[in-house]
Amino acid sequence: MTGMSLEQIASIAEIIGAFTIVSGLVFGWFQIRVYRTQQRDRIATNLMQTFYNPELARAVSLLHQLPDGISAAEMREKGPKYEDAAVIVSTTFETMGLLVYKRIAKFDLVMELAGGMMTSMYRKLSVWLEEIRTEQKQPSWGEWFDWIAQMADKHKSEKEPAHKRVAGWKP
Repeated sequence: MTGMSLEQIASIAEIIGAFTIVSGLVFGWFQIRVYRTQQRDRIATNLMQTFYNPELARAVSLLHQLPDGISAAEMREKGPKYEDAAVIVSTTFETMGLLVYKRIAKFDLVMELAGGMMTSMYRKLSVWLEEIRTEQKQPSWGEWFDWIAQMADKHKSEKEPAHKRVAGWKP
């Protein structure tokens, strides 16, 4: 009889099994890459939508009128809408700071989207932020805003602004 032996069939089955496992691993690897790309794109979209929020735009516009290093007392003298604006800005950048630190959002993307605005708002609000922490006995209040703003300041000082850096770019 010229049929295959049980040993030959077992060898072929092992080869097929190994091929199936390798194929599954390759497929899984590609699926993970696709998933990560989709996740990165969703995060980028959500971050960009943050800046289309009219409430944040009004808060930033209002705070830009203030001097750098405004105190909590001076902020309160301006009225509740100023302190509300400071809370909106702080909590927005607080969230971004945590997302960057946890590596959910890419640092470079956040810097391109908001690095300049972050450093500007932090210059205005840093004293207010420290005083609120002390008043509230909450040293962690605004901690990620503080962290990301300092990272942004360092990063922005090391890098030429986009309008100059990519002036020769062509579509």
